Amino acid sequence: MRVAADLMVEIPALRYDDHVTKARSILRDDVFREVYIVDERDRLLGYIDISDVLRVVDTKSNITVDGFVREAAQVTPDTPLTEVSNAILNTRTNSAAVVDEDATYLGGVLFSEIFPVLLSHRVNNGRVKDVMSHHPITCSPDDPVNRVYSLIVASGFNSFPVMQKDRVIGIISRRDLLRAGKVRTSLKNQADTIVERVMTTPVITVTPDDSLAAAGRLMVEHDVSMLPVVDEKKRLVGVIDRHDILGYTRAK
Repeated sequence: MRVAADLMVEIPALRYDDHVTKARSILRDDVFREVYIVDERDRLLGYIDISDVLRVVDTKSNITVDGFVREAAQVTPDTPLTEVSNAILNTRTNSAAVVDEDATYLGGVLFSEIFPVLLSHRVNNGRVKDVMSHHPITCSPDDPVNRVYSLIVASGFNSFPVMQKDRVIGIISRRDLLRAGKVRTSLKNQADTIVERVMTTPVITVTPDDSLAAAGRLMVEHDVSMLPVVDEKKRLVGVIDRHDILGYTRAK
């Protein structure tokens, strides 16, 4: 079985006395959802989440990150990936911090990298309907991009179905905004860019009766973290994400 060291990458770390504005700059403009917080000896203290830092809107704020630190998923370099996954699922984060025996921060393991490895090693007889979320948060194609950030802050999720009437016409994620390079301008101008211009299409969907294994393979194939769930009339009835799938297999 592969271990944390096999998939460890460099995830930004900040000092506990750094300003929240520094954390916001990293999280707003990079692919990471969380950054880790260390003390003066680089020992792990926890992490700060994007939804926390986006709540601090004053660009001149002198608020430090120490008031926002949460307990991190924490593993060692030789921790098996199954245990790394469990640590991430327990904290509902998108990564786990890797530390040595003295709690010195070494790097992180991304859930997106673990997911395809563990999916290929697990027999999964569950169905999408067993674990999907039934009341997804959605947005409209003509919503301003800054509303997506409001949804991230309010919900803790990173991607949302885009609805026109009762049909899913796209997916909008923080990664879409980063890829389009519209983040800073849109947040500053409040409404210059609308969701329709940067959303991902066509939409990859599953049905409630599809297997979790099939849903997982679609996530890996298309490099997405969430899939809309539609009924036989193509109406949105829920969403399913990576945490749902591996959380179900762990429970089994």
